[in-house]
Amino acid sequence: MKQLTLYFSLAYFISWLIWLPLYGHIFGISNLPVLPFNHALGGLGPMIAAFISTFVFEKKEGLMRLVRRLILPRPLLYVLIALLSPFLLVVTAVIINAVVNHTAADFSGLLRVREFPAFNLLTFFGYNLLFFGFGEEVGWRGFALPRFQNKLNALSAGILLTVFWAIWHWPLFFYRPGYTSMDIAGIVGWLLSLLTGSILLSWLYNSSRGSILACAIFHATIDIAFTADIADKNVVGITGFLITVWGILIVVIFKWNNLSRQERYREW
Repeated sequence: MKQLTLYFSLAYFISWLIWLPLYGHIFGISNLPVLPFNHALGGLGPMIAAFISTFVFEKKEGLMRLVRRLILPRPLLYVLIALLSPFLLVVTAVIINAVVNHTAADFSGLLRVREFPAFNLLTFFGYNLLFFGFGEEVGWRGFALPRFQNKLNALSAGILLTVFWAIWHWPLFFYRPGYTSMDIAGIVGWLLSLLTGSILLSWLYNSSRGSILACAIFHATIDIAFTADIADKNVVGITGFLITVWGILIVVIFKWNNLSRQERYREW
């Protein structure tokens, strides 16, 4: 409990402090300097918190274990799934949309980025992998999930982690496009998407025997899939539906205890 309390406190404090220039005006705090890529820098908060918390409780040996799980591509199959599956889902969604609406399948937007039109796909992948892949997953799955799984089954641990993950996003509702315009229905849908993502990432983490690398790659590629410059918004909805079905199948096939054929990964 002490480890998780310190970790979440640090993750929130670091990210929310970095983001403060972007939302501080809501609380009367203005004229704070906005750094280049200020939003992305806040994504590093969970990773920094994980390194600090690991060192406090496990010293150098714990840090070395964490770093090994961060860089080792084991097993390679799950790294490939993490890298390719989101794009396969989007391609499938484009085809379904074309068939249903009797239009031509347009894949041209898959390699364009809405937020950073100057970025190519490789650059945007590196950006997402660093700031939101490693930045978040070293903390959420690398540190918090295995400690939740010490006491809870994998599904319950993933659901509980979703709550803390959602709270971390709180400042984004004051400044981030897409968040500021959400109504109640949009927030409910967003929470369900976080829950589905948490289930899939728990499955990937446990199946890969604790590979943070696989989780970081999946986090990055799923973000890219949902921010690709796809003209038809129906494709985004279909992609979300396919991911939800995938999450449900994970629970049905692998059951809630481990969400994997492997024993769930724990950290004592």
